Amino acid sequence: MLTHSKAFCALRRDAQGWQLWSRGKGWQAVQLRRDSLALPLVVIVRFRLNGERRVRAVCIPHNALAPDQHRRLRVRLKFSRRRWLAPE
Repeated sequence: MLTHSKAFCALRRDAQGWQLWSRGKGWQAVQLRRDSLALPLVVIVRFRLNGERRVRAVCIPHNALAPDQHRRLRVRLKFSRRRWLAPE
């Protein structure tokens, strides 16, 4: 599934906001949804792509990243300012 060109394989946050990467379209701006979850064993990122109405989700289990990276992602999702704003 992750080898499909539309599969989202990376998540990042920079000055422009949250973005997801897929092979087919590269980095795409996303708006995180308020019902995203950041738990110790799993992070569920619910998002909407820029210009779309449909809400999607990506599940990131704790063993998909190094423990330190997973913890930083959880902290960033919980405390990031402006995380719910639509991408510009």
